[in-house]
Amino acid sequence: MTELPDHWQNFIDGSFVDGGAGWLDVLDPATGDAFARQALADARDVDRAVAAAKALHDSGAWSGLRPVERGRIVRRMGDYLLDHIDEIAPVLTREAGKPLWEARLEIEGAARYFEYYGNQAETMEGRSIPLGSGYFDFTTHEPCGVSAQIIPWNYPMEMTARSLSAALAVGCTAVVKTPELDPLTNRYFADAALSCGLPKGALNILCGIGKEAGAALAGHPDVNQIVFTGSVPTGVAIATAAARNVVPCVLELGGKSAAIVHDDADLDAFLSDVRWGIYFNAGQVCSAMSRVIVQEKVHDKLVDGLVAMAEGLEVGSGLEFPEFGANMGAMISEAQAQRASGMVSAAEREGARVATGGRRMNRPGFFLEPTIMTGVTPEMTIASDEVFGPVLSVLSFGDEDEAIRIANGTPYGLVGGVFTADVDRAMRAASRLRAGQVFVNEWYAGGVETPFGGFGKSGYGREKGREALLNYVQTKNVAIKLR
Repeated sequence: MTELPDHWQNFIDGSFVDGGAGWLDVLDPATGDAFARQALADARDVDRAVAAAKALHDSGAWSGLRPVERGRIVRRMGDYLLDHIDEIAPVLTREAGKPLWEARLEIEGAARYFEYYGNQAETMEGRSIPLGSGYFDFTTHEPCGVSAQIIPWNYPMEMTARSLSAALAVGCTAVVKTPELDPLTNRYFADAALSCGLPKGALNILCGIGKEAGAALAGHPDVNQIVFTGSVPTGVAIATAAARNVVPCVLELGGKSAAIVHDDADLDAFLSDVRWGIYFNAGQVCSAMSRVIVQEKVHDKLVDGLVAMAEGLEVGSGLEFPEFGANMGAMISEAQAQRASGMVSAAEREGARVATGGRRMNRPGFFLEPTIMTGVTPEMTIASDEVFGPVLSVLSFGDEDEAIRIANGTPYGLVGGVFTADVDRAMRAASRLRAGQVFVNEWYAGGVETPFGGFGKSGYGREKGREALLNYVQTKNVAIKLR
């Protein structure tokens, strides 16, 4: 592997710069040891970045380009990521703890966003509205301006690409605040911008502590739109700051998503879905399958399969797993690993049982065994609170109404799923589940093209798909009285 730089900088107005808040040690989750230092931005750095983004937007040098030209630059940024995937993937594995093959999938996913939204750039068309003779009325879509994007640590590259590519495609400029736990790979978006001809100031990337740089960005008077993925308390704080400036937000705030498994489901196929649904990225996924609600008749059989699948996973340093396989890396931090293991212990005290796993591993780093909890009931904390770790809770149900009631019994509503051979039953569940996206017979069905977002405390607004483009534009109506 290529030796990594010791010091990583922020990117403001087309240049790499240090930060006013000093330096941050970046830890390798597989060992717990620091392996790089990241420059930390302060509020003054945020001011500089927003000013650069605003100046470019006001100049029209980016928003005024023919959309096809913008789209070509956006697509080239994705191509740059793919061309440098062998360089980027080990860095992502080192900072985020995920297996190397998962890191490569994330980079490929990031590149796909640039491809998709680059292709959408020239499709943002207005419409004419008939008002009868004597009038000509039409709408246009104008970019909001400066988009502030506060990125989560679970997918630092893919989540940045998801919002950045859409914003750039419609002509916005962006200030990205990277996650403190794994900020390094966002550097490659800056490299892509420089290589692909993105104008200076269109993209600015800062790493800063949330309470300082994040708060300064969310409340900045020259920010025109905010995208945030993360916890409910932080999302509420960002929405409050944005409201003071009357700035729209897109908030994706996690979930406690449930898969309903009926007795006619293909259990073997479902077990494969569970592997992806709860152990991919060590369960640190907003839309993870954190609850399985299974019909009583097949409960014991399914639990036996789940335990065998979980115990068959190899857990270790992400660099040990370059190829796709039944394996799992470390959690992102000591705090996250402690929180997840603590929730398992609390669930046991409430009466749940650990069918397998549940313990920290006796090795350096932030590892938790793949865990299956049984005997979970809806009133238990672990049935309603997000663990954000490799912990699956299994609940049982008697009839269809009970299954829906349990699935909808949390404050969240991000995704849900139903597994059954009965199409009518699946459609009934899809209409009744309180979730922004419903999977039928395959967890994570869909893709970049499909809108994503939640109900309730899972947030508001939609990312992915064409719906996401509307986050970054204002619709203007022009009404003309003809002579």
